[in-house]
Order: sequence, then C-alpha cells, then structure tokens
Amino acid sequence: MKRAIVGTLAIFAMSASLNAAVYATVNGIEVTDKDVANLMRTMPGVKFETLQPQQRTKVIDQAIERKLLAKEALKSGIEKDTEYKKTLESIKSDLALEVWMKRVYEKIKVSEADAKAYFEKNSDKFVKPETAKARHIVVKDEEAAKKIIKELSGLKAEALTTKFIELAKTKSTGPSGANGGDLGWFNKKQMVGAFSEAAFGQGKGEVTKTPVKTQFGYHVILTEDKKGGEKIKFSDAKVQIENGLKMEKFRNDVAKIAKDLRKKAKIVMK
Repeated sequence: MKRAIVGTLAIFAMSASLNAAVYATVNGIEVTDKDVANLMRTMPGVKFETLQPQQRTKVIDQAIERKLLAKEALKSGIEKDTEYKKTLESIKSDLALEVWMKRVYEKIKVSEADAKAYFEKNSDKFVKPETAKARHIVVKDEEAAKKIIKELSGLKAEALTTKFIELAKTKSTGPSGANGGDLGWFNKKQMVGAFSEAAFGQGKGEVTKTPVKTQFGYHVILTEDKKGGEKIKFSDAKVQIENGLKMEKFRNDVAKIAKDLRKKAKIVMK
C-alpha cells in the first residue's frame, strides 16, 4: 500500500506542477503540457524544459502522433472491445485515487505566519550560493608557476588583468588559455577542492601567492570578482516555502488516512 501511495504521489506531484501550456493543435484538439508529461514519464530524471530545442520538438511531435493514433483507435470502435472495457475498469481506482489526492492537496492552506516561521527557523537554507569570476594559468611544473606569479607581482587593477591575460595566452597549457584564462562565473562545487579554496579564499583583484596544485597541473589564479553569500529575502522565498509546506502537510495527511484505513481493513498477506 505504501509503495502504491508513493507511486501515485509521484504522478500527482508531476501533474500538479504543470501549467496549462498548449504546444500545438491537431484537427482542433489541443496538445498540452499534460500530453508532454505523459511521454516524459518514460524518461525518469529528464525534464522537458532541460531538453534541447530539437529534442523538445521531437517530444511534441510524438504527442501529436499519439493524438492522431488515439483518434484513429476510437474511430475503430475499440471502446466496444472486451479487453478495452476490462482495462478501463482496472484503471478506474487509480484514476479515482489520483483525482481524490489532487482534491486533498488543493484544500490544504499554508498561512503566511507559518511560512515566515519556517523561514526564520531555517535561515541558513536561504542564502544565495557564493560564486566567483576568475582567470587561471595552468602549467605542468611548479617552478614555471612560481615564475608567472613573480611576473605578476606588484601589478594591480587593469595592469594586472592585462598582463595576466597576456601570460595566459602564451604560457597556459589549459584550453582556457586562448581566452586569457577566463573561466567565467562558477560556484565552489564546480571546481576541484584546492582550486575552489584558493579562488574563493582571496579577495577581488588578487592573485594566488603560491601555485595551486591539482590533477591538471599547477595553477595561478586571478579572482576578478565574487558575489553571493547574502541572505535571500522572505518575499523572494515565500512561494517556494508555502509550496514545500503544503506538500509536506499533504504527504502527512495522506499517510495518516492510509494508516487509519489499514487499522480497519482485513489484510491477508500471501
């Protein structure tokens, strides 16, 4: 029973998050995000929004074909088929459960006071991740890295950046060398530990004082800018918190109802 509820919850959670988007029409019949969601269920862990445009078009084309084929199936008189009737009967209880759960979910209300209390109690969760913008020069041996650091010594601001780009283009063995060692913006988890520690451990406009060793070689890092780390405002997190609390209450309510029903039911394990 627990597995069944969890499975239905997954389906419900997916359908409840959809907007009424229409991707196409087939002979006047709309192809919506719900049709797309049905296809995406065959690809666990993959989100339609993250697919490439060409892939999204392919999924929509499949949804269109299903509409056409379903119409053809109905025209054939399949509804009178015995197997069709038996299958329809078997899915009625699952459908009833899904619709019922949707109704239960819709009735749940979360007050602003509850959302604010959660926000204040879990303030550490509502912090923008720190990101850094950096350039690097990577070479094969430590001595070469030390020489580069010496060449950059004493330079600041624009002069430092200009010289760093020049050295990156001429000395770096990494693929970013051609772009002056530019790595763009990244968070701590996107880089190997030693590299992140060095890049985030120094201030804006600073270059590492000693070479940073990783499996890729020895790095000289220029941290150009840093941002993030500040607390997210309640007004920006309110909807997210309310949705999370609502889903949590929904799960607890359904679990309680299921537990009470089990107590009254005659269950025989075979």
